[in-house]
Amino acid sequence: MNISRILSACGVAVSLAAPLQAADDYQLGEDSKPQAGVPQGAVEKFSFKASKIFPGTERDGWVYVPKQYDAAKPACLMVFQDGAGYMGTNGQFRATVVMDNLIAKKEMPVTLGVFIQPGTVPAAEAGQKARSNRSYEYDSLGDAYARFLIEELLPGVEKKWNVTKDPAGRCAVGISSGGICAFTVAWERPESFGKVISHIGSFTNIRGGHAYPSLIRKSAGPPPRDLSDTDKARWDARKKLRVFLQDGSNDLDNLHGNWPLANQDMAAALKWAKYDSDFKLGDGGHSGRHGGSILPDTMRWMWRDHAK
Repeated sequence: MNISRILSACGVAVSLAAPLQAADDYQLGEDSKPQAGVPQGAVEKFSFKASKIFPGTERDGWVYVPKQYDAAKPACLMVFQDGAGYMGTNGQFRATVVMDNLIAKKEMPVTLGVFIQPGTVPAAEAGQKARSNRSYEYDSLGDAYARFLIEELLPGVEKKWNVTKDPAGRCAVGISSGGICAFTVAWERPESFGKVISHIGSFTNIRGGHAYPSLIRKSAGPPPRDLSDTDKARWDARKKLRVFLQDGSNDLDNLHGNWPLANQDMAAALKWAKYDSDFKLGDGGHSGRHGGSILPDTMRWMWRDHAK
């Protein structure tokens, strides 16, 4: 009996050439791999232990400087939360490799990358574990983490390298709790960061992030009457944000909320309020596989009017 013929006669499509792609089976493309003849940027490690906004915390970070960097010209800036995961050359994102390739092809501008880890509080006594400050820093609404970057961490980078102050040339990036953190940075300080890339962002009720779709929709209207001049300027500056969101249909669903629904709600709100935004929904889970596979195209979209 020819099963294929029977199924075909019943109107069922049959493919014997290849199995269906499994969920979350995303592969990295050539722009995520080192290419012959492409100049490689340098990476410099640093540690930061002097925060007054998050007192007692310590963290490592890295600065990626592309080979094409010219101190006479302000470079664009990307700040990656959970930076070690984004920077790893054998990881799911391989951001420095992507940046090498796209900068060389002039598909994104000359851009410094700051890859920063969340803070930890060292153990008070031998044998105890250090305490992670990640959720407090990343999931919380408000301007604390934005101020940490702008007032405490980035001045050291800006002192050593020539970085643009134009918010259109500065992008915050993050995954999971780092994704909502990246959005919060730009939302709270749009005069400093005009671009956002969020992968599987935690726009759920971990620490109130489920409020963002409503806040985005209300931002399309007139500002409240009692805003200070500074806050009025920020209200207006938010309208210029460019936001990229990615999530997977098999992402988390737990007591904090449903990640795919939360990201779709965010995307719908941004679209309704006429923000410059894009949303890619794959079939992956809570991982960086999908986001990493499309990172080159994400950066092309994000920097489309800066590439030279």
